[in-house]
Amino acid sequence: MILVTGADGYMGWPLMLKLGRMYPDERVVGVDHFGRRRWVQEIGSVSAIPVSSMDERLRAAKEHGISNLSFVEADLTDRDAVHRILQTFRPRVILHLAAQPSAPYSHINGKLADYTQENNNRMCRNLLWGLKELGLENTHFIETTTTGTYGAPNFTIPEGFLKVETPTGSDILPFPGMATSWYHMSKCNDVNNLSLASRLWGLTVTDLRTSIVFGTGTEETALDPRLATRFDFDFYFGVVTNRFCAQVLAGHPITLYGRGEQKKPMISLRDAVESLARAVELPLHRSYRVYNQMTILASPKELAETIRTASEQSGIPAIVQSVPNPRKENEVHQMKMENSGFLSDLLPGKPVTLEEGIREMLRDLKPFSHIFREYIDRFMARE
Repeated sequence: MILVTGADGYMGWPLMLKLGRMYPDERVVGVDHFGRRRWVQEIGSVSAIPVSSMDERLRAAKEHGISNLSFVEADLTDRDAVHRILQTFRPRVILHLAAQPSAPYSHINGKLADYTQENNNRMCRNLLWGLKELGLENTHFIETTTTGTYGAPNFTIPEGFLKVETPTGSDILPFPGMATSWYHMSKCNDVNNLSLASRLWGLTVTDLRTSIVFGTGTEETALDPRLATRFDFDFYFGVVTNRFCAQVLAGHPITLYGRGEQKKPMISLRDAVESLARAVELPLHRSYRVYNQMTILASPKELAETIRTASEQSGIPAIVQSVPNPRKENEVHQMKMENSGFLSDLLPGKPVTLEEGIREMLRDLKPFSHIFREYIDRFMARE
């Protein structure tokens, strides 16, 4: 049995569908408390692509032959709820995607910074301790953290670990937390707890450092409008790639923060979901392993120009406009990142290119241009 947390989310729902098709003889159970729907509503935005209720999604999945999915509504910060779920299903694999995932949202005020870290870190601890206390040490625990834990160091980022040499000796350490947001720091905290739990109890823990995920769907979500995943485009929850595409379709300038020359790691939604589903097949390794879940390194400036070119080729005029950067970051940092282990073990096929992904997004999102225009003020931070 496979347990997916954050099953109502942008990545979580497509992952549920993918797992259902890949493992038809195994029960796939999703858990969520529908926080993402509430948070986006709270900041005055919507998902551009209509999102069905979970009941409608499950009915549609069954109609398309994916009949091994179940869902539990629960808040994983509730320790008793976590224990009930683990005791009932005793999963062989947990894919932990649940989180408050927005750096800008975590910076609105101190209350939301506190909520982000308490929410994310408590869920992770509850799940890890649940495995220990219920005798589920043979469960493979897979979490999506973030490449944002690395910050912007001036050296090639390895997959999770640094070899440290001093005049008195050397050691290999989990990459230290250099996050630049309260959200990303919550994932640094998770990294430490994941490593500790594996070291103390011999748990098999796989950490996928997820980069910026872009795209509108997967092969499974395209089967039926009721199976669509959400698409956020606002300042707080719309990642840069998705937001730029939405701006073009709204007739709004592509807003480039500052110089926008810093390299950012990215991956298509299709490749992110595919690699997570493949992680289920990894053997129990009784250690803490890290993969850099990325396939593309591109700057926001390169991204903006790629979108501008693709949109103009489709007959949609577009302009790029620089605006003051609301974030504190090195605008010319040229990030370099290792991902050979990830590509070898979890994504052996040819990854989706940035150009392919952009063309697909513009095509899929064009019918929803009216929503982008209606919520055009949500592209910028709330005053």
